[in-house]
Parts: sequence; structure tokens; C-alpha cells
Amino acid sequence: MPPFSVFSPAKLNLFLAVTGRREDGFHELVSVVAPLALGDTLTIEGWEPGARGGGEPDFSLACDAPGVPTDESNLVLRAARAFQLASGWTGGAHFRLEKRIPAGAGLGGGSSNAVAALRALNRLAGEALGAHRLAEVAAQLGSDCPLFLHAGPVVMRGRGERVEPLPAEVAARLTGRRVLVFKPEVGISTAWAYARMAAEVPLHYLPVAAAEGRLAAWRERGAPAEELLFNNLEGVAFRKFIVLPVLQEVLRNEFGLVARMSGSGSACFALLPAGLPVGPVAATLAEFLGPGAFVRDTVLG
Repeated sequence: MPPFSVFSPAKLNLFLAVTGRREDGFHELVSVVAPLALGDTLTIEGWEPGARGGGEPDFSLACDAPGVPTDESNLVLRAARAFQLASGWTGGAHFRLEKRIPAGAGLGGGSSNAVAALRALNRLAGEALGAHRLAEVAAQLGSDCPLFLHAGPVVMRGRGERVEPLPAEVAARLTGRRVLVFKPEVGISTAWAYARMAAEVPLHYLPVAAAEGRLAAWRERGAPAEELLFNNLEGVAFRKFIVLPVLQEVLRNEFGLVARMSGSGSACFALLPAGLPVGPVAATLAEFLGPGAFVRDTVLG
């Protein structure tokens, strides 16, 4: 099969309620997540079983972004091995990753890349895995992975493995909304953020009944996307990365925008009203965050 490319979108947690810690160390959550038009591109060149000479690796990876590992620690290659084990397919592939999603951002770049690899390999293997089995393999790779098997906004529950697409009339309040995503040069470790939250029990957790109640009320009222926004991981992250709450206040006071952090950060976002010029907002963010900041105008998928 000739090489082909798969889009690997970033995601935003529009609503993220971490509700508690499980006995296995993972955290339970309720989250509304939407993909972005912003994303990476994964190109795959595959070969059939037996087409490679002895001693050559089954899978390899190249990436255009400095510092991104291309060895077996990368989720793309881990996904390839997981697919091989689950499907029994004995072919191989070379992946080329064009990276546009920043690392340490809470935008799900690594998880999205892993699912892009699963989808691409499943196509190469003649759809060897059905949708349910593919979701099981994705869940083994990471808590954020299953959501990327869906094209639109979803609700995640459990540690992320239970994914429910939003009904079309609810998703319509989100899909196509313009959003400005911004991130300082520094990233936030997901493991660090959740460990800090666990160390301060029960200060930051939101009980599951309260989380589900907030989500249900938003759905039933037909409220706009702005009224959904919530993230209780901000309480942990903002004490260390103080520029983020400062920017929340600046965007609120100068432009009337509500900004929230996505996932464990450090990326944040603000939904943009129709007709609002993005230039002054982006300039203000760049002034605070410096020349190495990530600032992108995109839309929710």
C-alpha cells in the first residue's frame, strides 16, 4: 500500500472534574472533551508480512520536532506493538510524525498520536480489529487514548476508558466554536499534578454526584459552552505556575473572556465570541508569556 497520512488532533478538556483516587492509583474523573482542528500528522509506510529482510525492525519512527523520542518509549511505537499483539498481524511500518501539538500541555498529543497509529495499522491490516477491540487496546495505552477514536465531543468517565459521545444537539453547542489556545514555554507533568492533588485530599476533589449534577444541568438548560467550563486541577497547577491565573484575570478584565486550563496543563484556552479580533488578545498573551510561547487560533471539532 502506498504511504498515507492520518490526522492526529489535539483535545481540550472543557469540563474536567477529578472526583477521587482509585485503589490502583489512577484517578476517577468526569470530563467533557472536544477535539481541535489543531493537530499533528502521522504518515505511515507499511509493508506486508515477510517483505522485510531479517534483522530489520518491524516498526520505526521519525519526527520533525527536536527532543521528541523516536525509540520504543514513544507512544506511536508502543501502540504499534500493542496492535501487533492484539491482532496477530505480522507486517510492519515506518511512521513519520509532523509534530504541531506541544508536549507537557494537557492537549493529549502523545495519546492522539498513539490512536492515529492504531487506526493507520488497522487500515493496513484490513480492519483486523473491530471498534470494540480497538477501544480496548487504546485504553491499555493511556487514559486519554479512547476519546481519540471519536470524531466529536465526548464525555469521559472512570479513568478515561468509558467514553460517551455527546448527543448531536448538545455537541452542536461546542462544535465549530472558535478558541484561542495558549501555553507558556514550561510544561506541567501530568504525574506531578495528580500526585499533588492526591497529597492534598480532599481539598481539590469534586464529588462525583456534584460533577454529574453540574454536567446534567448544563446539558438540560441548553446553556452555551462558556457555562460548561471547569477544571479542578487548576487549584494545584496555579499555585506553582502563577502566570496562568494572572492571565485568566487579564483576559477577563481586558477582553471579557473566560479562560480555563486543559487537562493538567500547562496549556489554557479561551472561547472567542464571533467577531472578536484575535490580534490584540494574542499580543497580550505573547507579552506575558514571552517569545517562546505557544498561541494558536483554532476551532473545536
